[in-house]
Amino acid sequence: MTLDQFLIFCILGVTMIFFIWGRWRFDLVAFIALITAVVLDLVPARDAFFGFSDSAVVTVIMVLAISKALQRAKIFDPLVELGSHYMKHHLAHIGILCVLAAVLSAFMNNVGALSLLMPVAMQTAHAQNRSPALLLMPLSFASILGGMTTLIGTPPNIIISNYRERMLGEPFGMFDFSPVGSTMVLVGISFIILVGWRLIPIHRKTDSSEDFFDIPSYIIEVKVTDKCPYIGRTVRTFESEQDDVVVMGMIRDSKKHLKPGRNSRLVENDILILRTDPEAFKHLFDKLGLSLSGTKEDYIEHLRSDEIGFVEAVIPPNSELEGKTPKGLNLRSAHGLNLAAVARDGSPIRGRLGRVRFRQGDVLLLQGEKRGLRDAIAALGALPLAERDLTVNKSGPAVLSLLIFVGAITSSAVGALPIHVAFAAAVILLILTEIVSLHDVYKAIDWPIIVLLGSMIPLGMALESTGGTTLIAGSIIDVAGDVSAPVILGIIMVATMTLSDIMNNAATAVVMAPIAISISQQLGVNPDPFLMAVAVGASCAFLTPIGHQNNMLVMNPGGYHFGDYWKVGLPLEILIILTSIPMILWAFPL
Repeated sequence: MTLDQFLIFCILGVTMIFFIWGRWRFDLVAFIALITAVVLDLVPARDAFFGFSDSAVVTVIMVLAISKALQRAKIFDPLVELGSHYMKHHLAHIGILCVLAAVLSAFMNNVGALSLLMPVAMQTAHAQNRSPALLLMPLSFASILGGMTTLIGTPPNIIISNYRERMLGEPFGMFDFSPVGSTMVLVGISFIILVGWRLIPIHRKTDSSEDFFDIPSYIIEVKVTDKCPYIGRTVRTFESEQDDVVVMGMIRDSKKHLKPGRNSRLVENDILILRTDPEAFKHLFDKLGLSLSGTKEDYIEHLRSDEIGFVEAVIPPNSELEGKTPKGLNLRSAHGLNLAAVARDGSPIRGRLGRVRFRQGDVLLLQGEKRGLRDAIAALGALPLAERDLTVNKSGPAVLSLLIFVGAITSSAVGALPIHVAFAAAVILLILTEIVSLHDVYKAIDWPIIVLLGSMIPLGMALESTGGTTLIAGSIIDVAGDVSAPVILGIIMVATMTLSDIMNNAATAVVMAPIAISISQQLGVNPDPFLMAVAVGASCAFLTPIGHQNNMLVMNPGGYHFGDYWKVGLPLEILIILTSIPMILWAFPL
């Protein structure tokens, strides 16, 4: 082993450890690794930012932008609306949602497809009196499987195709992934419908937000007595001087005010609906001249009206909300929202909510005006889990956006334009026709993923240029001994799956693709099945919530625990290995 090989192995090894640890965000970790490699002269300084101009990165950016346009144009709503009418039986319910997720994920970003269907799952779970836990994990897994069927379905496919072009002179086509990917969708969804759903632990037995969050535990209704020192003073003053107390509503002279002005002055006999730390309840009574009013059963009813309601929202990956506190966001003044509760790791957070630092996957229970609730949550940077408007968009943008999208796919499929150019042209047309704004395009781009890819691609090239991939490939072949190429193919897939379950799937594809090519060259066989094994393995992140963004996104809405995923994911991954290897060898002979 040379010094350069030792250094690049150390950099990649430490990078993976930090990916798994999760203390620092993966894009920062990858960028630090890149700069370290440049300083150590493992990556030439002139090539330090080569990865950001790579066609794979450009394609990912354009796919994210087009996914946003497809969401805004609601071109898939007729499909979703049709499927929502046939969900009375639980197997049909799971199956229809899984099929819809797989179809959408084949042609748009996985997270975008999931964000379209999560509200439908929550809404229909309520209608059918089922736990959302029964639906959301299958929905996440199906969206991941669906992305395997086309070139644009998931970033690993784009990376593998781009790497093939760089090494062999020609990329994979739009539908070269379809024979293997479609088979995996059929096998995976069949498993989920017939067996997998039975293995899902149901911690959240209800779809009711009130029951799940146990709102009465930290919502209290009090009456202002003549001994209250805040009589004549404003709601703003009351909240600012009482740590982590929020006035969510007021009843005065039998009239309910669920959005009391912060400059409203308290008077004797006002009834206040407060959200506060349960440990502070006694303090409210003893020192503030307040008395208990009503029963716990009354609290939720008093917090609702025809104009005011509750909605759950989940913090998506890489949201601007991460690391911020409710106090720092000024939810009421800036967005017209009250935070009623927060859930994390499948359970409501107790204690002082005003000081909680938000994390991706947290579920927020928010109160606000119904007519503007969805827009307010979107402006906040969260994903609403409320009822979606499933009415079909009959206006021109839906048809036009579909024509532009199909045109881009067709021009790429027939070889008229490279995929990154075809999709860039599609984005320009979508902007010029005002189907999507330039602001929305920039907002749709998952910049941490772009930084990750731009940083990891030069590191992958350094692994090759130092001879590291040849060394790893030779070691794998030596350990495997005289076993056949299909067995080594299975080893590559298992190794890729393992990495993908603990680190980002795009980073996994960047690291494993050169190793797969090197192994095929040393064996003297067709490299395509080895690249396809990496593509399948990188997409199969079913054992943990951290392996794929979609798994993290459904964790808290479904009430899942960290260890719940492998109970369904492990048999699914074993099934995929057993069925995908023969399918890969049939579609791409050695």
